[in-house]
Amino acid sequence: MSGRTHARACPERTCLGCRERAAKGDLLRIVEIEGDCVPDPRGTLPGRGAYVHPTPVCLDLAVRRRAFNRAYRARGPFDTTELRRFLERTPVEQPPLQ
Repeated sequence: MSGRTHARACPERTCLGCRERAAKGDLLRIVEIEGDCVPDPRGTLPGRGAYVHPTPVCLDLAVRRRAFNRAYRARGPFDTTELRRFLERTPVEQPPLQ
């Protein structure tokens, strides 16, 4: 046996805002295009991606901490208006109450 498991592992990423690890599918991928932070919900845009929870709170934390500068390895500031508009239009899924 090679020691590998046959179960598929769910890839995890770290949110730039709250710094919590979550499944890649639970986070929103953001790509830098010509100084703008552009949402990439399908994960197909070329370039280096950064991940945040799709909530305004995590986006605000990431902007305040200047996390996009480090994630993209580039100087800022980055324009986040398109990203904010996307988050306002997209409803956030709430977990069911138990």
